[in-house]
Amino acid sequence: MKNDDKKDFRTNDNLVVGRNAVLELIKSGREIENILIAKGEREGSVSKIIALAKDRGIVIKNVDRKKLDFISAGANHQGVGANVPAHEYSSVDEILEYAKSRNEAPFIVICDEIEDSHNLGAIIRTAEACGVHGIIIPKRRNVGLNFIVAKTSCGALEYVKVARVSNINTTIDRLKKENIWIYAADMDGQLWNKTDFSGGAALVVGSEGKGVGAHIKDNCDITVSLPMKGKVNSLNASVAAGVIMYEIARQRL
Repeated sequence: MKNDDKKDFRTNDNLVVGRNAVLELIKSGREIENILIAKGEREGSVSKIIALAKDRGIVIKNVDRKKLDFISAGANHQGVGANVPAHEYSSVDEILEYAKSRNEAPFIVICDEIEDSHNLGAIIRTAEACGVHGIIIPKRRNVGLNFIVAKTSCGALEYVKVARVSNINTTIDRLKKENIWIYAADMDGQLWNKTDFSGGAALVVGSEGKGVGAHIKDNCDITVSLPMKGKVNSLNASVAAGVIMYEIARQRL
């Protein structure tokens, strides 16, 4: 490595920047949340980075160069950055095995397009308190385990298994085969406190704006809702998830 190249990368929280650094990161096989490419960058090693990322199924995001300037805190990013998780991911199998090892019916939370890091962190924190065996998130259109999620979880991320999957509906089908009932937290469902959550349960939580996706909601067994008496027709995702998680936990006492 040339002396000048030593300035080509820097890790800022969970961000690795610089063409050489990102290229080697991909080759190492380490888990990567996504690759950030400055708009218009396609020359030289950038094209190789893109090709290798696609081969590994890593999400590639085209971003404004000014955004890369800001989040890399002055480091020479060369138009390329990579977000790495703040914690290692588990698998769905590991979540199910963990429930089995505790002789408990699986209790799982599925996040559908939760894009706010603080919300995911808060969900993980409450999940740990409620005895959730694991959380499942999609690889695309959902925030990953970045440093803000880790910080917001207040340490709970160290104790809650989080699996990242390519397709939520396929995962739901798999959970159903394990005798796990799937509950969508959304509007126009039966009251959360009138719902029987006994047995294996997976709670699907969507984003504030769009809620649970239509195709995913259709694949759920039951839709549960919280009463809304105010003028705002939706709750913060982590708040809604927390209320229902505690009801599931209460029924398991």
